[in-house]
Amino acid sequence: MMIPSVACQKAHAYARALCMIPCLLLIITLPLPSIASTSIKVGAAVLRDHNYSELSGKRVGLITNQSAVIGEKQIADIMISSGKVKLVAIFAPEHGYKGQKEDGVTVGGTVDEQTGIQVYSLYGTVVKPTPEMMKGIDVLVFDIQGIGTRFYTYISTMGLAMEAAAEAHVPFIVLDRPNPLGGEYVSGPVLEKEQISFTGEYPIPVAHGMTIGELALMIKGEKMLPGLDNLDLHVIRIAGWQRNMEWPETELPWIRTSPNIPDFETALLYPGIGLFEGTSVSVGRGTSDPFKVIGFPGIDTDVLAKALNSKKLPGVRFEKTTFTPLSIPGMSSSPAYKGKEIAGIRITVSDPETFQSVETGVQILSALYSSLGDMDRRQFFKKSGFDHLAGTTALRLAIEKGLLPEDIINSWQKKNELYLEKRDKYLLY
Repeated sequence: MMIPSVACQKAHAYARALCMIPCLLLIITLPLPSIASTSIKVGAAVLRDHNYSELSGKRVGLITNQSAVIGEKQIADIMISSGKVKLVAIFAPEHGYKGQKEDGVTVGGTVDEQTGIQVYSLYGTVVKPTPEMMKGIDVLVFDIQGIGTRFYTYISTMGLAMEAAAEAHVPFIVLDRPNPLGGEYVSGPVLEKEQISFTGEYPIPVAHGMTIGELALMIKGEKMLPGLDNLDLHVIRIAGWQRNMEWPETELPWIRTSPNIPDFETALLYPGIGLFEGTSVSVGRGTSDPFKVIGFPGIDTDVLAKALNSKKLPGVRFEKTTFTPLSIPGMSSSPAYKGKEIAGIRITVSDPETFQSVETGVQILSALYSSLGDMDRRQFFKKSGFDHLAGTTALRLAIEKGLLPEDIINSWQKKNELYLEKRDKYLLY
């Protein structure tokens, strides 16, 4: 179940918004344009429409990738063509500047062919802008589309870049974008310090319910990383977005945020189904439907699908299937069970508004694990990998002990309530 209920969160959000209006004036540096209530303008578009006043006369370093667009054009190209921005360096996260590198593949530095600007990699041997890279930069700008999930390395890149900006004594500006899952769904274990990694840097739930800009404010305000006390942090807000909006309501085009997140439904499934990456289960990498199908050799998928459907989980249905992972360069060259037909289930979101991704993931994990024999159970979890994704050892241990999934889900409620209280002061919408 959601923490707390959607209705409670909406009422709470309204009350919070009324009391926070004076505080927002200290954070937001640009007035929002007057637009129709159904129109959405991402932070990059708001900045553009104010003639890049925040960047006037400054040498700009831009952390971005293919997901940062206004319409069909990438933000770097728009900045350069405006003639108002002196862009001197581009920094690329995992998957590279154009988003064409597979998960986990080291990304090297390069020069952008269209602009001739140096592109520095922040994924591989270097994950944080170095002092040498920061030379000649007066302001660091971050514009990448997030997907509202803790285990997504773009937000780790953002935090480390904030550290670099603080060390170089330059402002850090986040061009905000909507959380595709909306701003009300919060679920999953809060990351414990023992599980911190580049995959998950912050003590937040799996589905954190924040925009990328709000998260930046919380990282600084809650001292989630060292050395940020004096960081000059600005967030350029989204115009027209509200917390109850999931991605389809924004009417913005979906740009593949990473090679295996090709559409909104995949992003919706990712917080829960992404947990299976820490197991021996195939999550459909090497197919056209990553995270929409999962499979494991020898399981009775007919029984599993019927068992899951009988639970009447909100907004989702299951059906048995088979699939054969293949090498797909740029997505997954060496997927699990490559070339082998495996039994699986297809997960279809029937109602995005009521679907609960993390809870659904736990229900599937519990049902699948309980259906396995002793040998398969011993090989099921990749312990350190799963615990890093879950943010705790407690989830794995609970599934291994056979605890009811409903009890497992209830186990993280109190910590999530504390998180929501902390989160309140950083919410902008």
